[in-house]
Amino acid sequence: MLDKGKTYYSISEVCAATALEPHVLRYWESEFAQLRPKKNRAGNRAYRDKDIEIVRYIKYLLYEEQYTIPGAKKKLAETKEFDMPGQMQLTLTTHAAGANNATSPNGRLIEEVAQELKNVLQILRR
Repeated sequence: MLDKGKTYYSISEVCAATALEPHVLRYWESEFAQLRPKKNRAGNRAYRDKDIEIVRYIKYLLYEEQYTIPGAKKKLAETKEFDMPGQMQLTLTTHAAGANNATSPNGRLIEEVAQELKNVLQILRR
């Protein structure tokens, strides 16, 4: 588990938290433009919380949803704001609250999608 008081995490900490090998993370950095952790003076990768969320989302797309690398790239490219998944949950909750009501077709659909995204968020936070 990651210490939430820290701003930056090493590649070994991220690997331990996500159950991935360092070579996998390094490869994903070369494939996914959204995953670009900063490097410190020594040249070591310094992952932020946002980077870790991206790693978890990529892992979800590749391992759970069975996307290919090109498919996952496309999916990430379609995501305009990548404060994922928290931003998506906040945006969806806001839209759901603004729907006419839960009994309208759109209101029910928005609630179903919101629930599915909450489920995905729980998976990503593991």
